[in-house]
Amino acid sequence: MRTTLMHIGAAIGCCTLWGAAVFAGLDQGWGDSALAESGDAIEFARAAQSIAEDKNIGNVSFVLIEGGETASKFHLSNGDAVDAQSVFQVASLGKWLTAWGVMALFEEGQLDLDAPVSDYLSRWTLPASDFDASGVTVRRLLSHTAGLSDGLGYDGFDAAQDRQSLEASLTKAVDASPGNDGRTLLGSEPGSGFAYSGGGYTLLQLLIEEVSGKSFAEYMDDKVFVPLGMERTTFDHARALELGLAENFRPDGTAEPFRWYTALAATSLFTTSEDLGKFLMAQASDGANPVLSSSTMNLLNQPHASEMGAEIWGLGTMLYASNNAGGHIIGHDGSNEPAINTAARLDPARGDGIVVLSTGNPMLATELAGEWVFWKTGNVDSLTFASRLPTALAAFAGGVLIILTGAGLSLWLRKRRVSPRQKEG
Repeated sequence: MRTTLMHIGAAIGCCTLWGAAVFAGLDQGWGDSALAESGDAIEFARAAQSIAEDKNIGNVSFVLIEGGETASKFHLSNGDAVDAQSVFQVASLGKWLTAWGVMALFEEGQLDLDAPVSDYLSRWTLPASDFDASGVTVRRLLSHTAGLSDGLGYDGFDAAQDRQSLEASLTKAVDASPGNDGRTLLGSEPGSGFAYSGGGYTLLQLLIEEVSGKSFAEYMDDKVFVPLGMERTTFDHARALELGLAENFRPDGTAEPFRWYTALAATSLFTTSEDLGKFLMAQASDGANPVLSSSTMNLLNQPHASEMGAEIWGLGTMLYASNNAGGHIIGHDGSNEPAINTAARLDPARGDGIVVLSTGNPMLATELAGEWVFWKTGNVDSLTFASRLPTALAAFAGGVLIILTGAGLSLWLRKRRVSPRQKEG
C-alpha cells in the first residue's frame, strides 16, 4: 500500500511539474525567436512583410513607428491597390478611440467616472436584474468590469435602412454575433471581474450622445479626430463611403460586402494606417497630445482588470505585456469575421508602435503585432498567449496521459513480479 501511494504521489508531482513547465514555456516564449535583432527596425519590417506576403489573402497596410516617428511601412493587396491613406473598417479597435471620447467629457467635468451611468441617461436603462445597477459606472464600462453579460460581438446589417435604433440594439441586437442573444444585461455583480462587453461600449456611445447633445460620429470628429489631424477617420458610414473604402476579403479570397452598424463605438470605426500612426504618436511620452492631459493618459493606461493573475485592461486600453520599464505595451485589436483583423500596439514610454490593418486573414494583424511585442520586450503578447493556449492545454493533457499511463504500467508490472519466497508461501 505504501509503495502504491508513493507511485500515486510521484505521478501527481510529475503532472504538476509538467503543467508548470508547459505554462511557463507558453508565458515566457521558450523556443520563440524574435524576427530581428533588437533595435533593427528595418529588418523587423522586412521580416514582417515576408510573413504578410506569405499569408495575405486580401489587403494589408502596415506602419512601424520608432521614437514617435514613422520608421517603415508597406502595403499589399490582391485587389485594388492600397496605401497608408486607404480607409479600412477596423472593428473593435475603435473601442480604444471611443474611450478617448469618453475621457474628453471627463476632463471637461461633464462626467464622474464612478457615478452610475444611469445618472446620465434618459433614452434607455438597463433591465432589472438580481444585481445593483448603480454599480455600473463609466469606469467599469470602459474596463469591461461592469458585470454585463452580453459578450457582443456584432455582425452588422446588409443595408443602412436595416439598422436598428441605438436603444433597440441595446435592448436586443438583432445583428448579434453567433452565440450571443443580443441583450445588454447585468449578469453579475459590478466590479466582480472582467467580462468583455460590446454592449457596454454601445452604452458608452449612448452616453456620449446624451451628455454632448451631438451624434456620436459628430462628437468624435470634433473632440478627437480633428484635433489629432486624423482627416480620414470617422464613425460616419456615409462619409467613409465618400472617402473610399479598401475592399474587404474573405479567407477564400472572395469579396466581403460592406456592412452597416448601429453599434459604432463597439465595432465600426473607419480609419487609415497613417491616421492611426498619428493617434499612437500623440501618446508617446514626449508627444503633443491636443485631446487629453498626461494625467488622464496615465489613468487610461493603469490596470483596471486582470485575468489569470495578469493585468489585461486599462480604461478602453488593452495591456498586452510589460514594457520592462514599469509600464505596459498598450493598444487594441479588432476582428469581425470573416473579413477583418486589425491591431495597434504602443510603448508610450519610448514612442515605439505598430499598426497593422488587414482583411482576408483572420489573425494576420494580431500575429504581426504579437511578433512586434516579443521583438521589443522579449515578453509574450497576451493575445499570442491566448491563441497558443489550446495547443498548450493539449500538450499538457498529452503529457499527463503519458505520465499516468507510465505510473499505471509500473504498478501493474510490480504486481506481476512475485518473489520466489512469495511463490513458495
